[in-house]
Amino acid sequence: MLEVGALRAGYGALEVLRGVDLTVAAGEIVALLGSNGAGKSTLNNTVCGLYRPFGGTIRFDGRDIGGRASKHIVEAGLVQVPEGRRVFPNLSVRDNLELGSYRRGKPARKRNFDKVLATFPRLGERLRQAAGTLSGGEQQMLAIGRGLMAEPRLLILDEPSLGLSPLLVEEMFALIGRLNAEGLAILLVEQNVVQSLALAHRAYVLENGRIALQGSAAELAEHPDLRRSYLGH
Repeated sequence: MLEVGALRAGYGALEVLRGVDLTVAAGEIVALLGSNGAGKSTLNNTVCGLYRPFGGTIRFDGRDIGGRASKHIVEAGLVQVPEGRRVFPNLSVRDNLELGSYRRGKPARKRNFDKVLATFPRLGERLRQAAGTLSGGEQQMLAIGRGLMAEPRLLILDEPSLGLSPLLVEEMFALIGRLNAEGLAILLVEQNVVQSLALAHRAYVLENGRIALQGSAAELAEHPDLRRSYLGH
């Protein structure tokens, strides 16, 4: 579904990604792991059309999307839930959700809206509330719900557990598992190594703009380099 080949990307003259290869197949959860500054968000934003690649290829459903405008990439069904939630704080929960279907999903907006509220009942209790007044966990639910309004075929989740309490982190990972069980392909970009590997089918470890490790999640969970670098043993 998503094929990234020899991708080079960055900001201005600074090259952050130095030849990254990565794939996500239909129905998979693929985890992209790495510490702060490894290049995870650069990869997301380049794949989603927010930055132009320096080189390499990005294909979605067999079509070249490298350097295309982000609106066209969303229209194709590749949707990102960005790090830090990025909800519109002064707009209501309802307005935030409806904006999710601005580029894609408009014909089925009512059905998708009802489905999001069934997934996140707490949002249904706060539809008129300004998004900026929600708790961190509720804002993360809203950000994911807004992404689901666009009927994604592949959903990129950038650090969805960041800043959440341990209980909410458990809930978040359980939710990601349920979305995938319904057939949604997910690229899970996380620093939470243990829970990401417990959930994902396959994983990549990004270090200094290159893929350092890749394989099945079960294999990587036992890999000595990963255990030493990220799990402290």
